Amino acid sequence: MDDTTRTQPRITRAQRWRRDSVEIAAIFTAVATADLVANLVVHGHDGPVLLVASAAALVATALFHSWWAHRHPHGPPTPDTPAPPPGGAVSGGVPGFGETVLWRVRTTVEDSPGSLGRICTAFAEAGVNIVSMQAHPLPTVTVDEFFVRAPASLERAELVRTVAAAGGDDIWTDRADAHDLVDVPTHVLALATRTALDASELPVALRQLFGRCTIRQYPAAGREAAAGVDGHLLRLPLPGGDLIELHRPHLPFTPTEFARAQALVELDALLGPRVPKVEARLTLPAGTDLTVRRADAADKAAALEMHRRCSPDTLRKRYHGPVRDADRYLDHLLDPRHGQTLAVETSDGRIVALAHLMWDDEGAEVALLVEDAWQRRGLGVDLLRRMAALALEAGVVTVYAVTHSSNTGLISTMRRLAAPLDYQVEEGTLVITAHLAEAADSLPSPWQVRPGR
Repeated sequence: MDDTTRTQPRITRAQRWRRDSVEIAAIFTAVATADLVANLVVHGHDGPVLLVASAAALVATALFHSWWAHRHPHGPPTPDTPAPPPGGAVSGGVPGFGETVLWRVRTTVEDSPGSLGRICTAFAEAGVNIVSMQAHPLPTVTVDEFFVRAPASLERAELVRTVAAAGGDDIWTDRADAHDLVDVPTHVLALATRTALDASELPVALRQLFGRCTIRQYPAAGREAAAGVDGHLLRLPLPGGDLIELHRPHLPFTPTEFARAQALVELDALLGPRVPKVEARLTLPAGTDLTVRRADAADKAAALEMHRRCSPDTLRKRYHGPVRDADRYLDHLLDPRHGQTLAVETSDGRIVALAHLMWDDEGAEVALLVEDAWQRRGLGVDLLRRMAALALEAGVVTVYAVTHSSNTGLISTMRRLAAPLDYQVEEGTLVITAHLAEAADSLPSPWQVRPGR
């Protein structure tokens, strides 16, 4: 123990004795003063005058204190006056944000003490506020992902240089919005709920979990690669032996992300095929009442009957191939894991129209089949609008239709969406892409009751 440590208790005791002595002296002085005033008031000739004078002095003191406090307020510093830092230390401070921008930043750092702290300190010095953060541990390094709010004047390149100077590597940045601020457990639970209610939501949930990525499903014998993470590829086995492959070229996957995706796939496999029981009424001008509902594999027999009532030309325009092959497409189209199918049903249970929304990479393909006897009654337009609304609900903003360039009926139906359209013709095949974001306000709920045209 050094001298400073040994003498510290003696100094503290001396200070305590001085403080106690002053307090005792103050008490005796107050008692003596109170006794003197009491004697003057009771026995002196000027006692009442003394009381009145004391009251006047107290009132004057209170008024003066009120006036002084009004002229010299001791409130918090104004916005133009920076508050002193804790402890009285002098600091240059960080300018006010003003307009800000949300960024999603992912970087690889060393798995060592202080590595995360250096990144956070660099953000603070650049005026960047960390909104949320999560870590993806790897065997030798850690991938840290941040959602940050940065001044609008901070360029992307400067943000990257800030992270790199603090020890970050493999830095990836992208603009974010308020929807990205939901914490990861809440986000995953919401996606799991959607998947549990509807088997067709699994590809949508995976895309919303990982951002922009392509999702493809391969049959059991079509892919030999094992499940797992391979850089920008993530492969997930399905119960039937199929394989889902996700490709994200701008950002590698991590084992943590694979675990989340695998949990969603296992939940889907545990619950089995399922389609929510939703429907809406559609009344045609002639007074015919129809039902629009979700279809599944149980509707295959009714769909085959509709095929037999369709003309060869109608089937050829829909399936772009030999008419004899039309029936074999139904197993795939009615499987909810590949997308959503709507059926228009009469009161006696006959299906007279089918509409398919099939997930494909970042968009979705739409396809329509209306029985000949029910064409030109507005069924195609109604179904297309419902499918577009379902796509928007799933976060898909572009849908496309593939048909022959001579199929003027489908071209006219796509135009009725009131959405910007792109046309691409190649060897007689026409691809029409609709950008739904600009038509979102004109697309009501997919299960709204509507009158026919």
